[in-house]
Amino acid sequence: MMPRNLGPKSQLERDLLTLFTRFRDFIEPPFNKLGGFKFNSFFLVGLIAVSMVWFFSGFYQVEPSELAARKLFGKFYPPLQSAGLHWHWPSPIGETITETVEETRRLELGFRTTAQGNQLTDVSDEALMITGDLNIVDVQMIVQYRINDLEQFLFKVDDPGDPSRGIGQGSPDGMTLLDATEAALRQVVGKSSIDDILTINKDKVQLDTLHLLRSILDNYSAGIEVLEVRLQNVRPPDDVRDAFDDVVRARVDKEARINEALAYQQDQVPRARGDAEKIINAAEAFKQERILKAKGESARFLSVLAEYTKSKEVTRTRLYLEKMESVLPIVRKYIIEPESGGSLLQFLPLEESK
Repeated sequence: MMPRNLGPKSQLERDLLTLFTRFRDFIEPPFNKLGGFKFNSFFLVGLIAVSMVWFFSGFYQVEPSELAARKLFGKFYPPLQSAGLHWHWPSPIGETITETVEETRRLELGFRTTAQGNQLTDVSDEALMITGDLNIVDVQMIVQYRINDLEQFLFKVDDPGDPSRGIGQGSPDGMTLLDATEAALRQVVGKSSIDDILTINKDKVQLDTLHLLRSILDNYSAGIEVLEVRLQNVRPPDDVRDAFDDVVRARVDKEARINEALAYQQDQVPRARGDAEKIINAAEAFKQERILKAKGESARFLSVLAEYTKSKEVTRTRLYLEKMESVLPIVRKYIIEPESGGSLLQFLPLEESK
């Protein structure tokens, strides 16, 4: 039986019409032999049932944190942002893909955790890297990210998502993000020394990796926004770990000694400066005291000189008497006038001998 001319407008319609004709030619003879059934009626009922199932398969649910990407005949339409129940043309005419865009996702580099989060598996192929000073280091990192452009995330690159979904399945999802993260980290580690990575410049390594990874994903148009990268276990390989631990402990001891020396310096230097200032102040006070004393003695000498000039004999006698007072302070002294004739008999201690 030849199909009726329905005037198909596209290759898809022509293919469907050909498929329908072949199916009817295959199934109509057995049903005609049954006698009581009309093939056209049965097929119409089946077609209506299949159409209803196909129609209802176009309903889908959008959660508040999700976006729905819709395609019609392969053409992408702007993502649907309103939450609730919606309908879109089902396959093969259309396609609907929902993705969570507000959730912060996590990528693990150099290790994997189980779904329960209580078991770690090292991935040495990802973790072992060569530093700028030609040492080998085992680096594990976590990347936190989210989707910021659903069209780019779904259609611009292959496997952009979370590689942890595919653990143990041979071909993990999210190889684009995983490869970009590994490339960025290896480039940063290759420019750094092992001391920078193990001890003193971890923050700089994280920041440089974050900027480089963002640049790579922007160039890929991956639709991914990297929020944070964090180094986890950064350690030397197992074969040389004990030697590196000794070096790290020695470096820690060195830093401790340096800090102790700096603390001693900060304690002693202010104290020495205080003592020096105290000595300087005492010397300045002694200097001023000596200057003032010298000026006083000089003024006193000048005043005596002026008096001596006026009356030399009296002044000489007074100076002599003052000097004797200071030289013989506890000796009883007698002054004999020349008019007494110079006899000392009257000063003999006759009464004391009684």
